[in-house]
Amino acid sequence: MFFKLLHQDSECPARRGCLELNHGTVHTPAFMPVGTNATVKAVNLTDLEGMNINLILSNTYHLYLRPGIEVIANSGGLHRFMAWPHNILTDSGGFQVFSLTSFLKVEEEGVAFRSHIDGSSHKLTPEKIIDLQTTFGSDILMPLDVCTPQQITREKALIALQLTSRWAERSLRHWQEHSDSGKLFGIIQGNFFEDLRRRSAQELLAMDFPGYAIGGLSVGEPFTLFKDLLEFTAGLIPEKYPRYIMGIGTPEYILEAVEKGIDIFDCVFPTRTARNAQAFTRLGPLSLKKETNRLDNRPIDPDCSCSTCRKYTRAYLRHLFKAKEILAAMLTTHHNLYFLNNLLLLIRESITKESFREFKKDFLNTYISKEKP
Repeated sequence: MFFKLLHQDSECPARRGCLELNHGTVHTPAFMPVGTNATVKAVNLTDLEGMNINLILSNTYHLYLRPGIEVIANSGGLHRFMAWPHNILTDSGGFQVFSLTSFLKVEEEGVAFRSHIDGSSHKLTPEKIIDLQTTFGSDILMPLDVCTPQQITREKALIALQLTSRWAERSLRHWQEHSDSGKLFGIIQGNFFEDLRRRSAQELLAMDFPGYAIGGLSVGEPFTLFKDLLEFTAGLIPEKYPRYIMGIGTPEYILEAVEKGIDIFDCVFPTRTARNAQAFTRLGPLSLKKETNRLDNRPIDPDCSCSTCRKYTRAYLRHLFKAKEILAAMLTTHHNLYFLNNLLLLIRESITKESFREFKKDFLNTYISKEKP
């Protein structure tokens, strides 16, 4: 088994484990920084190594369009292309196809669309998505799925679910027959309908993917609905499989997901907000552009030991953002990823010590307190 369960919390589904992948062991729960275009924005990949991050996410749709599969294949795969000797999960790009492209046509065979970059016409099938990720040399592959909007009827959600299941079966068969790359996860869909999520889980579990992702959540729905559906869906996945929730990257969402038994997560939030002068702190988010930071010689977070917090002040970072210096985004991105990765380290330790719920309560009491960071 490539997923090993190391410790199960006795009070809730939170658990600690490890993924044995082609490019090293990943200790879970783990957060994946998003490197959409074969780079995590505003941070050197060697900095990620220094944080002991060894699993990142890249996107098949974006890399297929630019630089193109020929360039990556000519480089010997995605790891060599981006000089990253550690693990990579590649998203299928289904979400981007459904959200970014124009003239989208969904058929049984696959999806036809026009590039958001230059308007060129393309067609992707479940098999082609697997072939692309195989050429990348992905450590974890994701199949093509149908992403549905929030406001959709149950009938349309069912049609999308059925197509996702058929595509999943084709993807799994093609991966088993033609790919020697990584592990392929199934993606549970079903929109916001519990009976459809149960059906999706049953159909995909019958196919016996190496792992399972939960799709279609954290797309703008109320937090209470997110929590309820996450708990429901995660509970459908047997404990022997790794569980992946797509698109969450804030401390409160991650803590909630861990409590529900989720093992890995990804999101652009920590890096995107860093580029917009928003930093994580133990007392909650900090807006570095605010006037209150002009004469503030404290670090972003006095309790943080990242290189940004060890060397630079809020006043200096505010100046960099106001002057539109590239270094501002780099330093804040480094901090946010370090902060989040350290949070996951503390979470794993708390699970081992049987104190996760206490840790979660204490962290959130401080993080969402009225005290200003």
